[in-house]
Amino acid sequence: MPQEPEIDWRNVVDLIQRGDPAGEETLYRTLLRGARKFLQRRLGTQDVDDRVHDVFLIVAGAIHRGDIQHPEHLMAFVRTVLYRQLNLAIGEVIRRRDSSSDLSETAQLTVAELTPEQRAIARQKVTLMEEMLREMSDRDFEVLSRFYLREQPPEQICTEMGLTQIQFQLLKSRAKARLADRMRKKLARNA
Repeated sequence: MPQEPEIDWRNVVDLIQRGDPAGEETLYRTLLRGARKFLQRRLGTQDVDDRVHDVFLIVAGAIHRGDIQHPEHLMAFVRTVLYRQLNLAIGEVIRRRDSSSDLSETAQLTVAELTPEQRAIARQKVTLMEEMLREMSDRDFEVLSRFYLREQPPEQICTEMGLTQIQFQLLKSRAKARLADRMRKKLARNA
């Protein structure tokens, strides 16, 4: 098996800080190879790709903010972020398991009618989400709606939108992050 070329992390960090997409693609490609395998072996879950995106966003954010003091040790920082994400995932599994009730008890529960207050809150959430979706760029909206609403496979989206797999993953994760950020800000203003 051919050995992969050594990556100059100083150069990658510099590219990312200057806004050059080649730096982010190199980082993302590396995370797809290593971080994905790491998380899949330990978690074996379907949301591994989303966790890899989270790791990417954390690391890229730290680079953009100038928090990386020693770029040559970037992979040590990535390992730290990976272990934290792993701990978060395990904690979520434990919380879900602890909060879930016995299935036989759950099967006997009936769906109750929503109260007027619950219906009003649900309407507000739908209105807010519609507003946020209208404010998104066409490209962000297209990627998110194709993947999450129409459940199109990434290969189809890449082909039809003229994207590489890495470009698709970056676009999707950034669009999700922007949507979540807008929602947080809007909810904070409304609170």
